[in-house]
Amino acid sequence: MLKGQQSWVFDNRPMITATGVTGGPFEANGNLSNDFDLLYDDLWMGQESYEKAHRILLEEAIKVALKKGEIQKEQVQFLFAGDLINQITPTSFAARTMQIPYFGLFGACSTSMEGLALSSFVVNYQGANYVLTGASSHNSAVEKQFRYPTEYGGQKPPTAQWTITGAGVALVEQNKPGMNNPVTTSATIGKVIDMGLSDPFNMGGAMAPAAADTIIAHFRDLKLDPSYYDLIVTGDLGRIGHNTTAELLTKSGLRLEQGQFQDCGLLMYKEDQPVMAGGSGAGCSATVLYGHLLNEMKKGTYKRILVVATGALLSPLSFQQKDSIPCIAHAVSIEMNGEKG
Repeated sequence: MLKGQQSWVFDNRPMITATGVTGGPFEANGNLSNDFDLLYDDLWMGQESYEKAHRILLEEAIKVALKKGEIQKEQVQFLFAGDLINQITPTSFAARTMQIPYFGLFGACSTSMEGLALSSFVVNYQGANYVLTGASSHNSAVEKQFRYPTEYGGQKPPTAQWTITGAGVALVEQNKPGMNNPVTTSATIGKVIDMGLSDPFNMGGAMAPAAADTIIAHFRDLKLDPSYYDLIVTGDLGRIGHNTTAELLTKSGLRLEQGQFQDCGLLMYKEDQPVMAGGSGAGCSATVLYGHLLNEMKKGTYKRILVVATGALLSPLSFQQKDSIPCIAHAVSIEMNGEKG
């Protein structure tokens, strides 16, 4: 059901019944290593290129989700997924391997919630029984495309962020009463916001206005108070973008409780890891949500969360042409089954 100007409400409350989360060696040393299903000890993952390793991350995450969900890939109607590499090649090649009907998505780092929103919409209206959705990124593949290969050893400013190596996948299906699973209850689709910033080493600052705009739209459309959620978490704004978004929300009149507003890019790594302003990448919100946050929901730490994945929609070409950075954010609300009302 359409609610307000840009939100959907999922009356049938599609369930997230299984997830698969993979990561690299840097993530294995981070705060959330215990929430990954599979961690690799090197960035090559037995492949001859970083892009092929990137594909492996997603393929293995899909396999884990299918195994945990106790279904075969032939039972899945659709795969909604994407990444940051040109023409989302790693994801498309993983789809070639998996042979699941495929929608390739590009929302940059907002792809995880774009995919979960679309998957939930399709399942909510009986367009599918089972849908897989996910997003992934690989540090070395992404850095090579958007900035400089890591082998160059180029210096980065404190505003820069560390692209995570990881993939997060969720199996979304029709709600089954009596099951204690997280369910999606609504989604707010963001607008492209461009405030004229052009520094590719300050993605958080560029994405903050889009994050604030979508969060404000969510509460306006659904006529909710922020206190409805135990946690409101952005995808990968990092320290700079997180603080800026908090300021923008306060100025708009939305006041969040202490500790209620967090960021996946700040949760992922330890303080002594050299990630500058925090983590980022299409796999950032996907791995943190489908690993850590859903695990915490199942433990009872959170009953209702709002996940707002942000994306910087630049390309190497737009950067070379000195264009500004258009940004977007998509939000999905997730609750534990039985917490309706």
